Amino acid sequence: MRISVIGTGYVGLVSGVCFAEKGHEVVCVDNNDSIVDKINSSISPIYEKDLVGLLSSNIGKRLSASSDLFKAVDESDVSILAVGTPYNGDEIDLKYVREVSRQLGLALREKDSYHTIIVKSTVIPGTTDDLVIPLLEEYSNKEAGADFGVGMNPEFLREGEAISDFMNPDRIVLGGIDKRTHDIMTELYAGFIGVDILLTNNKTAEMIKYTSNSLLATLISFSNEIGNLSASLGGIDALDVMNGVHLDKRISPILEDNKRLFPSLISYLEPGCGFGGSCFPKDVKALIAHGINNNQKMSLLKAVISINDVQPYEIINRVKRHFKNISKLKIAVLGLAFKPGTDDMRESPSIKIINTLLEENAMINAYDPIAEDEAKKIFNNSNINYCDSVLEAIYDSDIIMLLTSWPEFKDVPKIIKDNNLNPLVIDGRRMIQKDSVTRYEGIGL
Repeated sequence: MRISVIGTGYVGLVSGVCFAEKGHEVVCVDNNDSIVDKINSSISPIYEKDLVGLLSSNIGKRLSASSDLFKAVDESDVSILAVGTPYNGDEIDLKYVREVSRQLGLALREKDSYHTIIVKSTVIPGTTDDLVIPLLEEYSNKEAGADFGVGMNPEFLREGEAISDFMNPDRIVLGGIDKRTHDIMTELYAGFIGVDILLTNNKTAEMIKYTSNSLLATLISFSNEIGNLSASLGGIDALDVMNGVHLDKRISPILEDNKRLFPSLISYLEPGCGFGGSCFPKDVKALIAHGINNNQKMSLLKAVISINDVQPYEIINRVKRHFKNISKLKIAVLGLAFKPGTDDMRESPSIKIINTLLEENAMINAYDPIAEDEAKKIFNNSNINYCDSVLEAIYDSDIIMLLTSWPEFKDVPKIIKDNNLNPLVIDGRRMIQKDSVTRYEGIGL
């Protein structure tokens, strides 16, 4: 099929590149000429594992980028709306969705053939039907269902694993206004063999996305609340507690050969220093706001956010067990991104932790394999020294903080031993053995 993807952010670019890899003819549309030029030169404007390789192998063949939305719509069968929906503090901001819907409507006005619009941006339930469709109809002077189709296809992409998640999905949710829309969307995904496809209406598809992210965020905050209680009670390691929970056969089923299946879901049932990123905080807060606007108290999800808001400070609490005053202490912060595999620092726990350390006049050596440039946009302080390696960051440090579970950080105990160091290690992700270093503090311990 011929596809135009409107928006070349994280979701749009990954979707465009992967659809091209699946054999579709794709044009990615962005109003920023610099981004368009980068994509056409096989330069990715975002960091994502394996994205550059797929971009390079498809650009100029089945994939191109353009700033001409009208031409892209005219020459495609399907348009995917994939613009950002930032949270403005009260609710998600739909200004980009509105503007692109208007432009798509104007483009449809000039097009004679049937066209399908698919919303892939994360939007609150009801947005596609109550906002996008009316704008498309108003600006196209056409009727949804009769002259064009409208669907909603939420993404389930983990940053750092987005290419793998798109190419090997665990589910495909296709919301649509009618059978014709569903048929076209099903054809779009015909190359994804053996995947469960759920056909539903647009509002339900939107709700599935928010519910999925809210559940995972809830598991994290639940684990952190149990971790904090375990630490407060003393004599309990929350990691052992959660490992015991993992062994419930309803969570990790025992197969016919008596081997146990440990699903990746259990990674959300572990103590840590909180969740961040562009999805969980934004989506949970947006769903809370939407619920309140519809006379629901949303008490559980409010608690999820409240727990997460203060969880990074548990790292500072561990410091204060050993040092009443951290002024001038040398502290190595290992990990700046909210998770490994990405340079995304949005809502990262490291931000609150570093700001607190700076307020108390600590000297910081920071290291992250790829997020340094993003960190420099957030912090402008001479008390932060950005390092090029783990060893450089931790050498001569009084305290080491493990804040992102990058695989290379598992070597910290060996590096400490090989260099005869004796810092306090605060493990915010419980990624090293607690007896692997002389002085250890861990979340939930």
